[in-house]
Amino acid sequence: MKFKNTLMLALVAIAFYGGWLFNQQSGVSGITEARDTNPTLQAKAEKTGYVAAVQIRNQDPHYSPVADQPLQKQVFWGDTHLHSNFSMDAFIFGNTLGPDDAYRFAKGEKVMATKGQPAQLREPLDFLVLADHTDAVGAMIALKAGNEKLLANPTLQAWSEILFAGEVDDARQLDATQTRSDTPRELEDKTIRGNAWNYLTATADAHYEPGTFTPLIGFEFTAQKGGQNLHRVVIYRDDAETAQSLLPLSPKENSDPRVLWDFLQQYEETSGGKVLAIAHNGNISNGLMFPTAELEFGDQMDSDYAARRARWEPVYEVTQIKGDGEAHPLLSPDDRFADYESWDLGDFAGVPKTDQMIPFEYAREALKNGLALESSQGTNPYKFGMIGSTDSHTSLATAAEDNFYGKHSAGMEPQADRWKDAVGGRGKFTVPGFMMAASGYAAVWATENTREGIWDAIQRKEVYATTGSRMTVRFFGGWDFTEDDLQASNMSDIGYSKGVPMGATLLQSSTGAPVFMLQTAKDPNGANLDRLQVIKGWEDSDGAVHEKVFNVAWSNPELRSMDASGDIADIPSTVDEAKATYSHKYGAAELTALWQDPEFSAEQKAFYYVRALEVPSPRWTAYDAAKFDVEMAPYVKKTTQDRAYSSPIWYEPSN
Repeated sequence: MKFKNTLMLALVAIAFYGGWLFNQQSGVSGITEARDTNPTLQAKAEKTGYVAAVQIRNQDPHYSPVADQPLQKQVFWGDTHLHSNFSMDAFIFGNTLGPDDAYRFAKGEKVMATKGQPAQLREPLDFLVLADHTDAVGAMIALKAGNEKLLANPTLQAWSEILFAGEVDDARQLDATQTRSDTPRELEDKTIRGNAWNYLTATADAHYEPGTFTPLIGFEFTAQKGGQNLHRVVIYRDDAETAQSLLPLSPKENSDPRVLWDFLQQYEETSGGKVLAIAHNGNISNGLMFPTAELEFGDQMDSDYAARRARWEPVYEVTQIKGDGEAHPLLSPDDRFADYESWDLGDFAGVPKTDQMIPFEYAREALKNGLALESSQGTNPYKFGMIGSTDSHTSLATAAEDNFYGKHSAGMEPQADRWKDAVGGRGKFTVPGFMMAASGYAAVWATENTREGIWDAIQRKEVYATTGSRMTVRFFGGWDFTEDDLQASNMSDIGYSKGVPMGATLLQSSTGAPVFMLQTAKDPNGANLDRLQVIKGWEDSDGAVHEKVFNVAWSNPELRSMDASGDIADIPSTVDEAKATYSHKYGAAELTALWQDPEFSAEQKAFYYVRALEVPSPRWTAYDAAKFDVEMAPYVKKTTQDRAYSSPIWYEPSN
């Protein structure tokens, strides 16, 4: 009898537990209904504690402070602009590494670079966009494999002999052909391009590890007018099957960026996917990247152009190997940090740059002009966030000064004389190797390392750029932040609940000045922090646009203070250029600030973004000189100050 009772209780418990598991699909209500209809079961359940556990679990508030909150946003690091040997120019420059190598390297694996050196990142990246050029994509690989259609063209037959049997210098001369409009049409064969696109997208899917590593499918649309660079990187939110539904547009069909926007719209409408574009660093566009009146390919600026550019291009590539594009000393003469890694010689065709071109090439000036264009066109076409990327053509996403593999494989991978070799340029000038910038990376604030999480963060502009350092930057704007909020352990939670993050718009809800919270932490493997600055741009009542740089936090206050002009003296440099070393004697591991604009006007549209600077450290040229024991020309810079640029927060008055 005792055995039977024990068995009965066990069966009841098992039955209840099974029902409890099933009823989790409908929450507590399933258990409540079971208890109400079966008093015996109710008693047994209460005795075993199941109901009590469920009730406690659904009480409000929970013990865990994040149980009812969305996932916390984290910073993820990536490169949104990298090329493999599927890009024609990368192949011609000797790159032997394909998409698989690029992903393995970004994930932290050791790979052999084209010139036979082992290469590896100190820390893996979280995401990567392999953005091979869509014009002639995969064609050089097909040519090497003996594609009959390509070899039937006498020009391509000659190319084959040069590339695979000729001298390296002869092969490099072919690079200039990529930007020409009269290249053999066989290079645009849709079968070759389609096969290449299918392989690229499938390889991206094969390397996708949600939560660990995200390959975002993408391509580069190499639009240009003559030699004026108007390139865009396109990034998909989708998987290979969706991305393969429409073959990417080639600029050989049409280089007008508006045609690219047509393609993006067509893709979304036909596939149900999502896609966006990122304008290439504009310092080789010779004044065409950020038009304010006449557009790149004729016509005049109008509301349609402004709205479509704002729709499809939410972020801008502000820094990369071909120089930095945040500011220029000609445009910002009062900003002594504006002349950083400037490339202002000319365009791809060797046409020299004039001063009149420069205002339409740099991010800060575009952000200012965007305020004025919004007043005249109804939409701000340049309301963009800022990211950095490498634009490396080596398949290696390296941006650290002491681990820099250069722009391309022929002459720019680590070797003794790459500082004086030609990295680019033709016509009336040549760009020497020492002008390469070891830059940059894209930092993304997202809830998860997935295609959806990373893409959505880029689309909403909650991103920032660095020149290679992995410093952490937080930036919030609101109306009633306090010093206690800034110092709180949950500062970011407060930032989101009481204000808006970088990339967002702060709508007027007070006549007083908004309050900004800034928080920056150093790269654990990099230099200490020197200072935090807020760059402001605004439009006055007459429609003129202005800018000002504010120093809001700095390290070593015992050594320096703000002068009457608002400037801060430079930190003492510890760089030993001959040995390529520096110390952490100066600088800070973290800098924070609670800041209000002392010149705020509630009636004026404005934007604010953070620029964070590290203390001086050795530039890649110093590491090369020490590694290879070479003496470089005295005009070659060997010290740098890596930096970060946050996406802006825009202020909109209510009128």
